[in-house]
Amino acid sequence: MKLETLPNLVRDSKRFHKIVSTLIRYGLAPWLSHAKASWIRKYFQAADGQQISDLTKGERMRLAMTELGPTFIKLGQILSTRPDLVGPEITAELSKLQSSTPADPPETVRHTIEMELGAPPEELFLEFEDVAAASASIGQVHFAKLKDGTPVVVKVQHPGISGKIRSDLEIMTGLAELAAHYSENARQFRPVDTMEEFSRTLLAELDFTLEKKNLQRFAQNFSHESDVVIPKAYEELCSTRVLTMDRLDGISLEKPEVLKERGYDLEKLAMRGANIFLEMIFRDGFYHADPHPGNIFAMPDDGIGLLDCGMVGRIDDLLQEQFENMLLAAVQQDPVGLCDSICDLGQVPREMDLGALRGELTEFLAEFGAQDLKDFDLGGALNRMMEIIRKFKIILPSRVSLLIKVLVMLEGTASELSPTFSLAEILKPFQAKVLRRRFAPKRLFKRVYHNLGDWNRLLGMAPRELSDILTQIKRGKFDVNLEHRKLDPVVNRMVIGVLCSALFLGSSYLVGNRVKPMIGDFSIFGMLGCMLAVYMGVRLVRVIHKSGSVKSF
Repeated sequence: MKLETLPNLVRDSKRFHKIVSTLIRYGLAPWLSHAKASWIRKYFQAADGQQISDLTKGERMRLAMTELGPTFIKLGQILSTRPDLVGPEITAELSKLQSSTPADPPETVRHTIEMELGAPPEELFLEFEDVAAASASIGQVHFAKLKDGTPVVVKVQHPGISGKIRSDLEIMTGLAELAAHYSENARQFRPVDTMEEFSRTLLAELDFTLEKKNLQRFAQNFSHESDVVIPKAYEELCSTRVLTMDRLDGISLEKPEVLKERGYDLEKLAMRGANIFLEMIFRDGFYHADPHPGNIFAMPDDGIGLLDCGMVGRIDDLLQEQFENMLLAAVQQDPVGLCDSICDLGQVPREMDLGALRGELTEFLAEFGAQDLKDFDLGGALNRMMEIIRKFKIILPSRVSLLIKVLVMLEGTASELSPTFSLAEILKPFQAKVLRRRFAPKRLFKRVYHNLGDWNRLLGMAPRELSDILTQIKRGKFDVNLEHRKLDPVVNRMVIGVLCSALFLGSSYLVGNRVKPMIGDFSIFGMLGCMLAVYMGVRLVRVIHKSGSVKSF
C-alpha cells in the first residue's frame, strides 16, 4: 500500500486525528516523524507536551489504549498474550486493561432484541431487567427469567459497535504498515501480522453465535463431570448480537473473603479449578483462554462454574505434542531437548546462535531446577523462558503464546485463593498422563489410520517407480538433475567477468602491436575493444554493488 493513499481509506478523519495524536502524546509513535507524507506531519501539532518520562513503556501503552477505547483495549488484551513479541513486562502491564463502557438506554436494548429475535423482551421473557448488570466494550448483560421461571442472563451487543471497530481496524492496519516501513524497532513486533491476527480475533467476538458454540462444546466435554457447571445457551433466544444463557448461582473467585465466610475450602477450590483447565488443555485441546477470577464461580456442592467463553484456545495434536515436549524437557532438566522443542515450535531467524540459546537455557534450568516442586514459581519460569525466546527473536505461534499466558494467569488466580498453591505440583501427574496417552493403543491406531491413505498411495506407486528407475539405470539413461537456486546470476556474472578480461587483454594486444586499421598510433579495433571491456566491467561492478554482494567499490 502506498503511504500517500492511506487518507483515502480513512473515513473518519476526527477518529484518525484522535488516534495519531494520542499515540504521539504518549511517545508510542516516534516513527511517524519520519513519514514523508504531509497529511501525517500536520498531526504533530496536536501533541500537548505531556510529561511521561516517569512512566514505563508498558504504562504508556496501557494509558493510551484505555483513552482510545474498546478496540484498542481489545488489542492490548491480545498483546498481553504475546510476551514473545512485546516482552513479559509489557504483557504484565497490559493484563491490567479492563474494558467498561456506559450502558445503552433501555429503549435501545429493547430495539436490538426485537430486531434480532423478532419480538420485544416482554414477549420473550417472564421478567427482564431494563438496567444492565454490567457493560463491557462489545456488549452489556441484563438479568431475566424465562417463561418457566429459569433465571438467565441476556448479553446484548452495543448498536453500531461493529462499524466503529471495523473503522478502527482499518486505521490501525494503515498505521501498522507505516510502523513496519519506518521503524526498525516497531518492525520486530511484526505489526502487520499482529494486526491481521488481532482483526480475525476481534471480528470473531462480534458474532455471539461463536460464543454459544463454545458453551455447547465445553458442556459436551464435561458432560460426565457433575462438578463442572457450564451455562446452557438457549438456541431460540440467541443470534449474532444477542446471547441468552443460564445465570450461575455462585460466588466469583475474585471474592476470597466471601468464600471463606461461606465455608468454602479455598485450597480445594484452587486445586479443582486448576485441574479443570489442565484437562481442557491436555485432554481436549480446547480451553477457556481467560481464567480471570471474575470468570470462575464457586458453585454449591463444591462445583466450579465458568463464564465468558468468548475467548478460547485450540491446539491440534501436533502442536499439543510439541508443547508437551517442551514441558517434559524442562521437567527433565534437558537443555538440548528444550532448545530443540522451542525451535520446533517457533520461527527461528537464520542467523541465530544455537549454541548461545542452549547456554541461556542451561542457565535457566539451573536457576529454576534447584527449586523445590512445592515452591516452584511456574509463572516466573515461563516468563523467564519468554524473555529468552524474545531475546533470540524467535516468534512463537499465537496459539502457543496464548497457552503460556493462560498457564501464568491460572497460577496467579489459584494463588490468590491459596498462597501455598503450586501449579507445578499439579502438572507433575500430567507428565505420566501425557506419556500414557501418547503410547495408548487407541492413539497409535488413530495415527496409523490417518496415515493409511498416504501409505496406500506410497505402496501403490513404489513398485512402478522403482521399476522405472532400475530400467533407466540398465539402459544407461539414468540422470540426476541438480538445481542450484540463485546460482544462475552468479554464474552469469562470472562469465561476463571472464569475457571482459579476455576482451581487454585481446584489445590491449591489438593496440600494443599496432594492428591495422590505425588512427595515428592506435589500433581502431584495439581501442574499441578496450572501451567496450571497460564499459562492461563498470556495468558489472554496479550490478554487483546494487545486489549487496559488495559493500563498496
